[in-house]
Amino acid sequence: MKFFADTADTDAIRELAATGLLDGVTTNPSLIKKSGRDIMEVTKEICSLTDGPVSAEVVALDHPTMMKEAEILRKIADNVCIKVPLTVDGLKTCKALSSDGTQVNVTLCFSANQALLAAKAGATFISPFVGRHDDNGFDGMQLIDDIRLIYDNYGFGTEILVASVRHSMHILEAAKIGADVMTAPPAVILSLFNHVLTDKGIAAFLKDWEATGQNIG
Repeated sequence: MKFFADTADTDAIRELAATGLLDGVTTNPSLIKKSGRDIMEVTKEICSLTDGPVSAEVVALDHPTMMKEAEILRKIADNVCIKVPLTVDGLKTCKALSSDGTQVNVTLCFSANQALLAAKAGATFISPFVGRHDDNGFDGMQLIDDIRLIYDNYGFGTEILVASVRHSMHILEAAKIGADVMTAPPAVILSLFNHVLTDKGIAAFLKDWEATGQNIG
């Protein structure tokens, strides 16, 4: 499963990239606002920090203006992936962009039927929001399971990008289902390293090593 960082914080992206675990980045208008930076400037810097796809989102709601915004955004770098909402106009834009080879991330997916539409429109990625789904009394992981089944039934190439990830169990369950990608805040990704027994093991080894009085090198 690919790991994308869901942030516009370039310092956090740089830290994750240094681990060798980062496969791409997703941004949205809220994350751009949080960064306090110009969208063109920060997206360009993010694109320089990873070879993987960097999702940059259009903000228009009509197809013609979405296309104009997409044309501007995709000139930032070769690895820009245009992010569009799961609406009629969003999927019109997805079809037009994907037909000429541009990567497209269709976002704000909350049903398997919506995911089916996005795949038929040629989406590179579909982004079902599991955390928000859970927040509203639905089962986010069941949504991922349903989409996986449908895509496998018909051989769709659209990758399932699990979004709105809140904790490590979302990542674990998504991996067990067979999601292609997950995007999460850097802190959630780094939390995967944590285990109390790992910490205890390191402490015990260090204590015993100190008792030997030895030094490597």
